[in-house]
Amino acid sequence: MTAADTRLLHTVGVGALEWLHAHRHGFRLEPDAAPEAGFLERFKPVGELAVICKVLFREGVAGSRQADLARRLLDHAWREVLDGGRMLVRGQRTEPLSPIPFEVYLPFRELGHSQPELERAIRLNHRLGSWAGLEVLPVRRLGLSAFERRYGLPPSLPEDEAFGRTWLARAPEPWTVDTRVGYDITHTVFHLTDWGENTAGLPPAVAEHLELWLPVWLDDWLDLERWDLLGELLVVDACMPRPTLDAAAWEGFAAAQRPDGAMPALGPMPQGDPDDVFDIVYHSTLVAAFASVLATSRALARLTAETPA
Repeated sequence: MTAADTRLLHTVGVGALEWLHAHRHGFRLEPDAAPEAGFLERFKPVGELAVICKVLFREGVAGSRQADLARRLLDHAWREVLDGGRMLVRGQRTEPLSPIPFEVYLPFRELGHSQPELERAIRLNHRLGSWAGLEVLPVRRLGLSAFERRYGLPPSLPEDEAFGRTWLARAPEPWTVDTRVGYDITHTVFHLTDWGENTAGLPPAVAEHLELWLPVWLDDWLDLERWDLLGELLVVDACMPRPTLDAAAWEGFAAAQRPDGAMPALGPMPQGDPDDVFDIVYHSTLVAAFASVLATSRALARLTAETPA
């Protein structure tokens, strides 16, 4: 990969963060939502934002503008959206056994924030049999086990056992991958590698399976213009021991990004009410920032290795 290619990877992330910061008020809660609408569902974007910003700081390849935007986004999310974590406490009281407040809180905690009342609730919940018995998808259980480890709690289910229940652990027929299974694959890799921090976390058999089929899946989702899933698969590529940094996939992904930095989730950019548009494309734009940071880090490492001493 050339310096020009690396510049393209980096530019995608810069644009994505610019858009996310300009639309930061889209990260909002709805405290008066009807019970059936799910008050805690609006916490998901905030938690995803914290995870991506943590990756950006960890990789250390962001420019000063990117780093400043990420810090301001995190500060807005913690202080304005979560009210210093108090909204997470409220969410935990609303749905006492929901893992969502814990999942959202962890990356903020790892970045230095603290909410003692929520921490007490997390430790109480972890001692309950109902917590370990909560029925969730296998990939979600793997994520909870990984989050518990990172928090300093013994995993309710050992991570290797949780991984063994996932689709990817069984390496089934690759042509059975539809959109939902695609997201199961990507998130399994995210949890196994701690969001790209530990590529050694991928079992060798899984890495071999992905090396064989990931290029095919990248081509498929590029042709279908499923930008959100394509972005997650580009992250998976960057989490691999030997990332390909597929030039065609990256060029198509970058071409789909709007001039203001937004990344559509599927096909062209949607139109309509700004809040509705944000809800549709915030995730794909966050994924664009995530993929950009990891791929830029891998590309720079490769360029450094190839430069004569």
